[in-house]
Amino acid sequence: MNIKVVRGNPTPEELAAALAVVRVRAAAAAATPSGAEGPRDAWSDPNRIASARVPVPGPASWTRTYWPG
Repeated sequence: MNIKVVRGNPTPEELAAALAVVRVRAAAAAATPSGAEGPRDAWSDPNRIASARVPVPGPASWTRTYWPG
């Protein structure tokens, strides 16, 4: 793996910190089985927003399109 600084003048400490992050991320990616996703956060789950019920058309139906319940 070749890493090249293209802009700036990092201190040895900054460069060591950046390389440590890259090495940890590479090790984590190598340890994860291919095709496997990490745990999905509840806030990013589309089912949280789109409920199973379809809103009934009416004057206030737009208020029920986003909030489940």
